[in-house]
Amino acid sequence: MALNNKPTTMTPKPNCNANSLAAADTFSTNPSLHCRRKLRRRGSFADQLLRGRRNLVRYLLLFPLLYISALITCVGPISALFRTPTLPGSLYKSHQIFDKLLHQIQEDNSSAIQLSAVWKYKRKVKEQKRCVNTTARMLEPDRYLIVDANGGLNQQRSSICNAVAVAGLLGATLIIPQFEFHNVWKDPSVFSDIYDEEHFVNTLKGHVKVIRELPQEFMEKYNNISNITFLKVPAWASANYYLEEVQPILENNRVIRIAPFANRLAMNLPPQIQTLRCLANYEALRFSVPILELAKQLVNRMTEKSSISGGNFVSVHLRFEEDMVAFSCCVYEGGVAERLKMDSIREKGWGDKFKRKDRVIEPGLNRINGKCPMTPLEVGMMLRGMGFTNNTPIYLASGKLYQAERNLAPLRKMFPLVETKESLAKPDELASFQGYSSRLAALDYMVCLYSEVFVTTQGGNFPHFLMGHRRFLYNGHAKTIKPDKTKLALLLHNTSISWSTFKDEMKLMLAESDRKGIMVPRPRKSNRRNSLYSNPLPECRCLWEAQNSTLKLTHNVLIQDH
Repeated sequence: MALNNKPTTMTPKPNCNANSLAAADTFSTNPSLHCRRKLRRRGSFADQLLRGRRNLVRYLLLFPLLYISALITCVGPISALFRTPTLPGSLYKSHQIFDKLLHQIQEDNSSAIQLSAVWKYKRKVKEQKRCVNTTARMLEPDRYLIVDANGGLNQQRSSICNAVAVAGLLGATLIIPQFEFHNVWKDPSVFSDIYDEEHFVNTLKGHVKVIRELPQEFMEKYNNISNITFLKVPAWASANYYLEEVQPILENNRVIRIAPFANRLAMNLPPQIQTLRCLANYEALRFSVPILELAKQLVNRMTEKSSISGGNFVSVHLRFEEDMVAFSCCVYEGGVAERLKMDSIREKGWGDKFKRKDRVIEPGLNRINGKCPMTPLEVGMMLRGMGFTNNTPIYLASGKLYQAERNLAPLRKMFPLVETKESLAKPDELASFQGYSSRLAALDYMVCLYSEVFVTTQGGNFPHFLMGHRRFLYNGHAKTIKPDKTKLALLLHNTSISWSTFKDEMKLMLAESDRKGIMVPRPRKSNRRNSLYSNPLPECRCLWEAQNSTLKLTHNVLIQDH
């Protein structure tokens, strides 16, 4: 049997290397394709690894960008869920409300109030006890008291009155008080520049002995008053403290100097010592002749400009000077410029006081608590809401206002008849007063004293003393509008408030000021905020009754006598 010896063709397994690939085309089945696929598979793994690394880097770079984008997109809505809501009354929005209501304010004269009929309440006179004797009690003829009166005009006034009381308590001779120079007020005035020195000495004669200079023997010993060792008396020291702690030193040294002396005597004192305070404040302290002469001119000119209201006018003590705004730490329209400006003023006037770690500054709470100075805009809205028309004459008592032109513009829109000491006085009349803050403040004090309505917009010694002086002159009524600033902060935070609602609230506020204007505190409840300086009754009753029995209440007579 024949065998088929036909050779069998063996298809070699392709060798996928560089040499075999050179003859790849000899294979009928194109084995190079297989080799290329293998190589491609091997190359693809390396490429994929490289590409994977590249993608990883891209993702690592992309993820932070995606995170930041998501954070920017979502942080607003999410943080809103956890953010503390704005407290009512914590932000200054008065300018927004003013812009919205201005047209209604300018058109509204429907509930006009007459200046001669603002005050409804009258004080009822009650029978009082006999007056106490305040004649001088001299222990020794050669014991002397020296005090340094620090602060502004009325803080110095408080120190002077307290010095008279302490001298009477200790039976000492009082040296005319020295005025301490302060970096904020920058007034180098001495006692005789502000007050009538001769009148002061003569009025206190028989009650407390007052001399201008320390006797020569002491000057030879100490060479200068500043070389006399001074005592540091605690604030609001009682009468017993002076009798037990200070008097032994006085008797031993014959002369004592107390510095500083602001607020160094308690408000509650024996009746005869309180009467000395009254005598000093309401009778002995009379402004110097140059101040009184110009003050008289200002009052007369203001009265003439108020002919439309029978000579009556409103005075406003506006505490919106740069230093006051800075000291309050309140924020108004805000912004970087305002913050930097206020920081600069605080550092210049008070150094690092506001930078201490224990000092917490919270502008929002200050506004809620009524501690922020009222702006001219807010004063104008309040007075228009109370019923004062746009033809009401207004006297502004203030220093240089913060951004004066800009901030006074809204007030002038509501009350065009606005005057100041600068607008009433001639330049040459004010020349000798320029640069002396206490003398300028004294002019404001006198004009405000004789206005039919006095408006206080911020706490402090100026309104404190002025309210008491007005009560002393006007039958026990302060005739003062003292706004509830906590309520105002809430009302002026609500940008949707209507003019009629605001007016209703302001009329209630005026009525409350009228009611409180005749209130007489109980002597045992007399405190730092409610002293005989702000209310002469009942401690100064005897002095008050004596002056009311002989004094005629006319502007000219009062200014001539005071």
